Amino acid sequence: MKKFYILSLFLVSFLLFSPRVIAQNTTLPAFNTENPIEGLSIYPNPVVGSKVYITSNKNQTKEVEIYNVLGKKVLISRMSGKELDVSELTPGIYILKIREGITQATRKLVVR
Repeated sequence: MKKFYILSLFLVSFLLFSPRVIAQNTTLPAFNTENPIEGLSIYPNPVVGSKVYITSNKNQTKEVEIYNVLGKKVLISRMSGKELDVSELTPGIYILKIREGITQATRKLVVR
């Protein structure tokens, strides 16, 4: 019982005092905002077959990373066209991270 009390006291004191120490002694990086991809379109969503089409106004080469809901990277692709093969993905919800030049976007993708 005494160990639990000491551990609880330590945890509460750490939570109360640590934000002040962090704020005083460190400099936080600037918030990184996304440069949106103009005219980005992802279809069909939800994906029923094995192909998804990603288009934009500039139609430049795109780097696509697909993550599952646990944050694990499940697919990486570099696209010069607009067609992406997602046949190896199991049904579920995924996060797409798309980069085109200096712009980037994050979107949700549903695979059925």
